[in-house]
Amino acid sequence: MNWTVLKSLHQLFLDRKTKVKHSLKEDSSFQLLVSNKEIIEVGKNYLPGLLFDSYYKKHHLNLFPIYFDFLKTHNLLTKRFEEEDIKTLIELQSKKQSGNLIPSREQLIEAQETVRGFSTMFFKNDKYLDKKDSLIKAINQILDITLVENKDQQYLYILQCEKPELIVLCENLDFLRKDKMPRENNYELWYAGGKNVPKLKYADTRGLPIFYSADWDADGLEIYELAKEKIPKLQLLYPTAISKSIVDTEHSSHWKNQDKPEALSNLSSHLYSEKYQAKIKKLIETNHWIIEESNDLKKMIQNSFS
Repeated sequence: MNWTVLKSLHQLFLDRKTKVKHSLKEDSSFQLLVSNKEIIEVGKNYLPGLLFDSYYKKHHLNLFPIYFDFLKTHNLLTKRFEEEDIKTLIELQSKKQSGNLIPSREQLIEAQETVRGFSTMFFKNDKYLDKKDSLIKAINQILDITLVENKDQQYLYILQCEKPELIVLCENLDFLRKDKMPRENNYELWYAGGKNVPKLKYADTRGLPIFYSADWDADGLEIYELAKEKIPKLQLLYPTAISKSIVDTEHSSHWKNQDKPEALSNLSSHLYSEKYQAKIKKLIETNHWIIEESNDLKKMIQNSFS
């Protein structure tokens, strides 16, 4: 639901009616409430059904004033942000104020971070912010930064520790946001930004062992191969998590040649041991994938030395 729909729901709860309009007709979540008789269309208005109040109190009543106050503070009340985007903006502001934003505002500025790079870190995918000028402006305003045009960057985000014993290059940013465990175990974590690996040509590993933590899907393993071209001693960590259906999770990375699992989705077979190849084949056969952040990072590293 976007902010326009949320305002209409709030009006319906308070005033016991809201006008029928195109934005509500086009919103699938709102129309589901209509089809379930939780909201009733009468002439030019929508009226609350018998179950509407219980639905609204459960899902929206406590959140609406939080959204309203936040958007009003930033002069954003007229925007049609999706609810999840509002939540993300609030989270970004909260982390900025508490000093827990990773990468920090200063790092984002120094890196001249791109729109797509930022989108990869904090939204669904790298293209999520494309053509969403209002949302980009809101991010710039809230974080007091300026995201730049989409181009390759030569910046590497690093979670440092006092006495690093090894490096883990992460496909996604999630592990870098959980700093306690890596620092306690002397793991230095790197994040290059998905497929944006050309910068790794200049990375200095200082002679430390370096591992790659990936989404085990077609894209993730292809990124691993690209990164290994830049850092030949890079070792792929073997996953500990349970795989999930690509279809059920509505994932966008699909295996190639699914009718021929032995082709390993056109990956370079010589880079994978028999154990790794067997795992990839199984994922292709079941049309599954493994989400990077669902793995136990410490266990993956420990297993690589056993």
